[in-house]
Amino acid sequence: MFAIKSILFFSLFILCYSYVGYGVLVWTILRFRKRAPLPQADAPEEFTPAVTLIVAAYNEADFIEEKIWNTLSLDYPSDKLDIVFITDGSTDSTPHQVRKYGRVTLLHEPERKGKTAALNRAMRTVTTPFVVFCDANTLLNPAAIRNIMQHYRDERTGGVAGEKRVWQEGEDGAAATEGIYWKYESALKRLDDRLYSVVGAAGELFSIRTELFEPVAGHVILDDFIISLKINMRGYRIAYAPDAYAMETPSASLADEYKRKVRISAGGFQSIVMLKQLLNIFRQPLLSFQYISHRVLRWTLCPLALPLILGTNILLVAENAGPFYLYLLYMQLFFYLLAVIGFGLALVRIRFKPCYVPFYFIFMNIALYHGFLRFVGSRQSAVWEKAQRTINLSNPL
Repeated sequence: MFAIKSILFFSLFILCYSYVGYGVLVWTILRFRKRAPLPQADAPEEFTPAVTLIVAAYNEADFIEEKIWNTLSLDYPSDKLDIVFITDGSTDSTPHQVRKYGRVTLLHEPERKGKTAALNRAMRTVTTPFVVFCDANTLLNPAAIRNIMQHYRDERTGGVAGEKRVWQEGEDGAAATEGIYWKYESALKRLDDRLYSVVGAAGELFSIRTELFEPVAGHVILDDFIISLKINMRGYRIAYAPDAYAMETPSASLADEYKRKVRISAGGFQSIVMLKQLLNIFRQPLLSFQYISHRVLRWTLCPLALPLILGTNILLVAENAGPFYLYLLYMQLFFYLLAVIGFGLALVRIRFKPCYVPFYFIFMNIALYHGFLRFVGSRQSAVWEKAQRTINLSNPL
């Protein structure tokens, strides 16, 4: 009985700490700790250094012109902004449409080697001190580049993560779940940034100092995550710029969203192996604390904790361990019931947040199991078959 109870409470602790406790702990620490203001905070002069914006696009013919117009409309001096679109492997009219715009540099090769290889090739052409990466299926707010650059007044800043926002319209289930999750992630990133550094930038919008870029191996799945964490490991922080955001529509279906989650999950396990130095908390204690708490536990122990909590709880109830365990089991069964209802509602595109939150939580953890199997079986290619997304953003910016 003691062993079963120990497993139950340890699993509960890991799950609660990773998803709630870590954020509460960081918030509490920040309440009692004052960080020195960043140098850019009081600087009156405009800071607009030369920067290159790199956009990797694959078969984006339906959206690419809207993306180009959005890029050309950014509020940043045109003589200081180089724009590069990479369309390697595209078999539709994407390269042809990009060629029509003289301000945009097109890099195209007929062979598709994956986004990582394309970014490595593009970086060899960059001559500006700063680079911004963003996805082809997103729209940036007009001040995105200007707001990102302000963080580089601080010499400790090696990169800047923008905010990802999911455009929600109507009652679509995928939009509801994806949007809730990214609002939660954005809140954690704000806390991480205030404590020390964002732990892993999202490829939708992030920036680095050009001199800190290290070519990424072609087999890497999460290039954005690896690039930003390696900059962290060199002693720099990744700042967070919530006023620089990339807006994208949700996945077109749950199947497409699941495919995306599985790929990210496989990339997460690959990243843990590649960044194993960060598991040693004595090298960079604060960074490792953030990395393990925010990322590693969520990818590894949390998916294991779910069945352990349910299984040990059932055993304890069967052994009449006490009313507490019976109430805990009822709560778990109710949570899973809401998840099942949420799944059913998602299939018919009905939005009801009390059910979507449990559903999406279980949805993500199932994808982690699938992603782990793909990782250990080396079956997740870095060349990603992109998930389909709704196209019309209805001018959300």
